[in-house]
Amino acid sequence: MLGALALATDVVADELVLGTAREAHQALGRRVFAAVNVATGNAARAPQRLHDGIARTVYGGVGAGLRATAKTLRHADRRGVGPLLEDSPRGRFVVSAVNGLIGDKLAERHPEAAIELAVRKDGRDVPPRRDALAEAFPAATGDLVVFLHGLSESEHYWDRRRHETGGSYGERLAAETSWTPVYLRANTGLPIAENGVALAGLLDRLVEEWPVPVQRIALVGHSMGGLIMRAACAVQLQSRTPWHDLVSDVVTLGTPHLGAPIERGIHLGTSLLGRLPEAAPFGRILEYRSVGILDLRAGLAADVQSLPHARYRLVAATLATSHRHPVSEVLGDLLVRYPSAVGHARRGRPMFPGADVLHVRGDHFDLLNHHEVYAALRRWLVEPVRSGRRGA
Repeated sequence: MLGALALATDVVADELVLGTAREAHQALGRRVFAAVNVATGNAARAPQRLHDGIARTVYGGVGAGLRATAKTLRHADRRGVGPLLEDSPRGRFVVSAVNGLIGDKLAERHPEAAIELAVRKDGRDVPPRRDALAEAFPAATGDLVVFLHGLSESEHYWDRRRHETGGSYGERLAAETSWTPVYLRANTGLPIAENGVALAGLLDRLVEEWPVPVQRIALVGHSMGGLIMRAACAVQLQSRTPWHDLVSDVVTLGTPHLGAPIERGIHLGTSLLGRLPEAAPFGRILEYRSVGILDLRAGLAADVQSLPHARYRLVAATLATSHRHPVSEVLGDLLVRYPSAVGHARRGRPMFPGADVLHVRGDHFDLLNHHEVYAALRRWLVEPVRSGRRGA
């Protein structure tokens, strides 16, 4: 918990709030003194130098105090003073949210606070070793359905409304089919390509160390998780048992294959704020967003290849019953529009020719546990693989 306070003090209070206030103050001061100097024949130059000197001293002192406080809090956290964030669901929620917003900066400056991609069970990382996996998955089968969450989420997001639906997707698949659910947690603030490489390596280890021989793998990604999974499928690995060859299905839920309008809106807002010197410092708050968020602007590059032997399943949600309804056309599921979720722009070729497409009514987060989505997921994963069928 003290680590979170240190992070908030160091990154949010010092770099964002104080930095924004300092730059806005400087910009406003330059404008005011420029006007006074024009009107008085540069009579305000001496007061301006005095003002600037005092401002530097004040802001420098406050910044030094905040950094010293953060250092003290971080030192106490390392000594084990106070509860750890990872020990509670709320704490894990905060960790995932912060990593989504600034995870790339955490990995560089405060790696102890950055999430590492890992298999998760009961709120803990499971090392990709045979003994640890056997203990965490005592009923392991050779069919793995791997779930990866979206931006600023964690593996617990898949539990949304589980008491109303009879369980999460993974719980119901485990009870009703031969599939063993494996949940992952990622630092979604990192570049999507970097997470893709990490995921490819983790799945490679998982196949090698799984307690029983792996026969099939199904990948299920929500939002950004779908992009990371696609990026992983494009990574070339030298392995005795390439996990790519075992992937039978790739299911994306509300994934912005063509980009997300929310990131484009943030980018536009930053550009507009930057046009006025006094407002530009506030744009730094928007600019501070992680590379992972920036990557959502356009989705993956067009040359990212799909797995030729896997069946692709694309799920999209819209607020209205029809995806052609004006509300759906504009807002989609609130975060991702229908054409992006199915990878098919109106005036373009489909990214996944031959893919199965499911449209449901709901918002972006309803896709994490939706009765229609589960029915389709169960049907897709139990139907036999047809020889020669290509999903993309």
